[in-house]
Amino acid sequence: MYTIKSKTLFVGAICLLLAATVSAQDEPECKTFKEIYGTAKIMAEEMWNGAFTYETNEALAFDMWFVGANPNDAKAAVVNNSLSAGDKYMYDTNICHLNYFHKENVEIELPEHEPETFRECLPWAERACCASDTVETADKLKEGYGEEFHWDRCGPLSRACEAFFVQEACFYECEPTAGLYRKYQKHEFDPNNPDHNEWQMYGMPIKASYWDAWFAACANEKFCAHDGGDFFSCAAKYELADAADGGSSKLGAGAIAGIAVACVFGVAASAFALFMYRRERAGEPVFQPLNRDQARTGAAGQETQYSAEQP
Repeated sequence: MYTIKSKTLFVGAICLLLAATVSAQDEPECKTFKEIYGTAKIMAEEMWNGAFTYETNEALAFDMWFVGANPNDAKAAVVNNSLSAGDKYMYDTNICHLNYFHKENVEIELPEHEPETFRECLPWAERACCASDTVETADKLKEGYGEEFHWDRCGPLSRACEAFFVQEACFYECEPTAGLYRKYQKHEFDPNNPDHNEWQMYGMPIKASYWDAWFAACANEKFCAHDGGDFFSCAAKYELADAADGGSSKLGAGAIAGIAVACVFGVAASAFALFMYRRERAGEPVFQPLNRDQARTGAAGQETQYSAEQP
């Protein structure tokens, strides 16, 4: 009995372990933008972990996308003049204050020299903080920070919706004034503080009309709903899910389903064997053996009948 019961428990434990593993592989829930954020303002200020704000006074707001000359340098001066002396962003916009894939200094990128490298981020072709090889294509922009930061983890987005993600990526990589809103500015950045970094933005005012257009384009598209749709929190969850899945060696859905079915049959077979054993011990076997004398009589009768039929 101990052996049969132990086997049943063992098979059950394996199935529970598989269920836990599959659960660990689950990615964050996906919902529509409308369900996650409700409004363009909430989307603007929650999706990027506070990097941007929804600014209705567009005279004080920056352009995330533009055609022609970059209006953001002038906007930086307007914003700077509107602040108190202690809050002014007294930084040179010829320096790239963000530091990840960014250049150290704003450089001139002439379209005639590199016409292909700025086909996605064209507004910054003449003056940019982005290295040209990081912005060559929309796919390169999406792939730059790893699979966990893919904006289409919940399924393909419409071209209209995805265009805004590409524009934001261009803005972050290329826009010189974005560094004025670095969360940990150079004068306060502490390289020994694990909470500090040189890449994060905070509180940059972007035109409300731009966010309204983004929200309208993506309202019915699906996006990660974890932590209120915070892109960075979602990326952390996706990274854990991808690690649990074992990267390229992760099990496919069919393989997991096959193992689950095998577990169910294994537990059922073990449970049936345990049931049979207990009935036997109780003297109430499910299958009654033939009476030995009856068996012999039956066999003899069959032999007599067989002899009588011989010529």
